[in-house]
Amino acid sequence: EPRSPWCCLAWTLVIGTMNSLVFLLNLLLMFVIFTIVLLPTIVVVYFGFQCHSQVLHSSARYCKSILDDNSSSALIILGFVIMSPLLVVAMALYCSLARRLRLLVCFQPYSLAVYKGGRWCRPGEGAPCCARGCNTQLKAWV
Repeated sequence: EPRSPWCCLAWTLVIGTMNSLVFLLNLLLMFVIFTIVLLPTIVVVYFGFQCHSQVLHSSARYCKSILDDNSSSALIILGFVIMSPLLVVAMALYCSLARRLRLLVCFQPYSLAVYKGGRWCRPGEGAPCCARGCNTQLKAWV
C-alpha cells in the first residue's frame, strides 16, 4: 500500500542518503585502486615533464646530471605507453573487488519509499548492507 506524503519524503531522503553513501564508497575505492596501480605511470611522466627543458626545466641535481631532453622525452613516452595496460589492470581490480564486496548490490530502489512493506534486500541478493536472511548466491544474469 502507498505511504503518506510525509513518510514517503522521509523514506526518499533516507534511501537517497544511503545510495549517495554507497556511491561515494565506490568512488573512494576506485580512486584508491587507480592511484595505487597508476603510481608508476604518474611518477615516470612527472619526472619526464619536470626535467624537459621545453616544459618545466627544473634545476634539480638529477635533472642536470642524469636526465637530458632526450631521456625526459623517453620517460614521457614510456609513461603514456604503460598507462594503457595499467588502466586495464586497475579496472579489473576495481571490478573484482566491487563484485567480491557486492558494493553495487547495495543501491536501493526508490520504490521502497513509495510503498509500505518493501524489503531492504531483494531475493537472491546477499550483500553486507542488506538485511539478514537473504540468499547469499548472486547471479549476474538475473
